[in-house]
Amino acid sequence: MRTTEDGTAPVSHWFAALGDRMPEPRSPLPGDLDVDVCIVGGGFTGLWTAHALRRADPALDVLVVERDVCGFGASGRNGGWLQGHLAGDPATWRARGGAAGAAAMQRAIVATLDEIECVVAEEGIGCDLDRGGTLTVAQSAVELARLRAAADRAREHGAWHDGDRWLEPDELTARIAIPGARGAWFSPDCARLQPARLVRGLAQAVERAGARIVEGTAATELRPAVRGRAVGDGRGRTGAPAVAVTDRGVVRARWVVRATEGYTATLRGQRRALAPINSAMVVTAPLERERWAAIGWRGGETVLDGGVLYHYLQRTADGRIAIGGRGVPYRCGSRSDREGPVPTRTVAQLRAGLRRLLGPAVDGVAIERAWHGVLGVPRDWTPAVAADPATGIAWAGGYVGEGVAASNLAGRTLADLLRGSDTPLTRLPWVLAPGAAPPRWEPEPLRWGGIRGVHALLAGGQAIERRRDRPSRLVALGERLAGR
Repeated sequence: MRTTEDGTAPVSHWFAALGDRMPEPRSPLPGDLDVDVCIVGGGFTGLWTAHALRRADPALDVLVVERDVCGFGASGRNGGWLQGHLAGDPATWRARGGAAGAAAMQRAIVATLDEIECVVAEEGIGCDLDRGGTLTVAQSAVELARLRAAADRAREHGAWHDGDRWLEPDELTARIAIPGARGAWFSPDCARLQPARLVRGLAQAVERAGARIVEGTAATELRPAVRGRAVGDGRGRTGAPAVAVTDRGVVRARWVVRATEGYTATLRGQRRALAPINSAMVVTAPLERERWAAIGWRGGETVLDGGVLYHYLQRTADGRIAIGGRGVPYRCGSRSDREGPVPTRTVAQLRAGLRRLLGPAVDGVAIERAWHGVLGVPRDWTPAVAADPATGIAWAGGYVGEGVAASNLAGRTLADLLRGSDTPLTRLPWVLAPGAAPPRWEPEPLRWGGIRGVHALLAGGQAIERRRDRPSRLVALGERLAGR
């Protein structure tokens, strides 16, 4: 099914390119089961964790439990950006790990791009990966000042990567013609890719590595280990079991890993752990050669605008433009409307963002598909990894929409933690001490009112800034209330 601007498509462009509908699910959980590691969630975090565990120890019995099909959530709906960057302010990472820890975190996420490229090559995953870097573009004086301030903070805190550089307007125009551009921050540490191809190929690689995947199986609760009980794996190992309760049976394991990211609120007791923030995307029809010539976008760079409610773009391998941004930011009670149509207003906003960034060269271009989904946002806006041997519960997430690369680093970190290894990854500052947890979101209706209110402040402030080209106090207030 193809989609026009009424936004009725239930499937992302990325999955539609694989067959115009979601694939049939694998077999569900056959009933109660005992395993070494049960991973709940078949997106990037869960699959990378399973892949790393089986590579490190082929004797481990690893099971991935997915409610729908692997990649159904954010892993198959995102903008296709493989970023050598983590959410969280540089000062936050320094507070967590000191200057050395923050620098190690930066090196680890940049090195993750090489790691993923190697796996893609080794496993033969054709996902249109093109490491062209990324451009963050300023189109006004206020955006320019904000972007330069961000670059200065990055230098101050050691987050300015090798190869990062500032582009003056003429240098930017040599790469892509952005109307009214004042300059851009270029980072080489980003690749564009086709995320559905990556996540589906990764699921197959996980199965080849010997892990099992069950789909169409909804986990409802993760229970910590109970002292005095034990579970055997048939090879002489025993340990107190943690439990994943599903609609198809109970899985008992030495470790249960929560890899549910934006859908964590569906688990009992986790409603306030991560806020599922909505993001929407549209994709154009393939552009004619003349349009591309007018835009001048010949490489594989991804593009981010300089607004506080930003848009993110990629030129797809088949000659389209995919653009995403915030729509309806949050549903009360942490609900997700991922299967429903994208509101017409959201599609119009994304089209307007496309026009603002690329000018008349995109006038009249058809929007072929619209989709949306949720991403996981922690209250402190900073991702984390945790594993508590006392409870047998581990988790990773809170990527704030920057999880395509971060999920790989998290999966490899979890694999080391679950095997009890002391490695450079387990000493990174995003690894929480056993029993520690990020701050929780406020209860409803405070959560709904706060998130929607902050979004309204940022949207209103951004509109004022674009009319007057000077900073708005509404933006400053919104960011302060958000805790970013």
